[in-house]
Amino acid sequence: MKLFQYIAFIILYSIPVFSQNGIDSFLKPSDSLNLQRRNAVVITEAVAISGALVGLNELWYKDYPKSKFHFINDNDQWLQMDKLGHMYSAYHIGNAGANLLQWSGATKKQQLVYGATLGFAFLTAVEVLDGYSQKWGASTGDVVANATGTALYVSQELLWKEQRIVPKFSFHTTSYAELRPELLGKSLNEQILKDYNGQTYWLSANIHSFAKESKIPKWFNFAIGYGANGMITGDNEVSTDVTLPNLKRYRQFYFSLDADLTKIETKSHFLKTIFSIFNTVKIPAPTLEMGVNQRVKLHLVYF
Repeated sequence: MKLFQYIAFIILYSIPVFSQNGIDSFLKPSDSLNLQRRNAVVITEAVAISGALVGLNELWYKDYPKSKFHFINDNDQWLQMDKLGHMYSAYHIGNAGANLLQWSGATKKQQLVYGATLGFAFLTAVEVLDGYSQKWGASTGDVVANATGTALYVSQELLWKEQRIVPKFSFHTTSYAELRPELLGKSLNEQILKDYNGQTYWLSANIHSFAKESKIPKWFNFAIGYGANGMITGDNEVSTDVTLPNLKRYRQFYFSLDADLTKIETKSHFLKTIFSIFNTVKIPAPTLEMGVNQRVKLHLVYF
C-alpha cells in the first residue's frame, strides 16, 4: 500500500511544463489568489487521490474477502518502522498540498486547512479500505501516525512560519530481503518500500533557524535517525517456518549531518521546486550509529 502513498506524493508535486522558457514564471507562486491555478490544483488533487484509491481498491483489496468495518492493533509490528512511514508520508503529502495552494495564491489559513491536511485525509481513506478488508483492518496506530505527520507540519507553520524540522528518509539494501523476497521485496524498487531493515527515518533540524544570528550556513542541518534490524516477520513471535532463521530484532539510533536544500538561495523557481522535492531524502553523510545492546559504530558515509 505504501507504493500508492508515494505515487500520490509524486503526482501532487508534478506540475505540467509547457515551454522551457516559461517554466520559471509558471512555477512562481502567485501574489494573490489565481482562480485558474486554484481550480487546477483542486481538480488535479481530487482526480489523483480518487484515482489512487480506486486503483488501490482494484489492485490490492478486490481479491480479498470483505468484512464489517473493524480496527486492529498492530502497534508492536516491525518495531514501529511502518508507523514512521505513515508519519513521513502524511507530512510530505501535506507539505506538497500546502505548497500547491501557495502557488495558486491561496491564503496561509487555506494552505494549512485544505493543503497541509491532504496527507492525513488520503492516508486515513486508505485505512477505511483496510477496515473493510477481512484480512487486515483499520489501524489506530496508523491514524495516530498520520495525524502526527500533519501536526508536525502545521505546528511549525503556526509557531515559526517555517519548517525547521523535516522528516527525511534513507535506504540501503540488506541481506534480509533474500530470506523472504515475497515479503521484503524481490527488486530494489520493492525493497525500498518493503524492507524495513534497510529503511531509516530521520528528523532533520536546521541549525541556523534556531540560531539566526550565528554564522552557521543557512542550509546546515543536524539529523537524528531511527531504524531497526533482524525483521523478517511483522511481529516478534518465533517463526514456526523451519526454513526461516529466528533472528534477534533490535532498534538502532543514528546521529548525522544533513542539509536543508530549501535553504539554498536561488532566484530560480525551477530549482526551488527541485530542491523541495529532493529535500525529502537524507543526504549520505558521516553518521554515528548506536544500537540497543550494540557497540557504537561510526559510518564515514551512511545511506
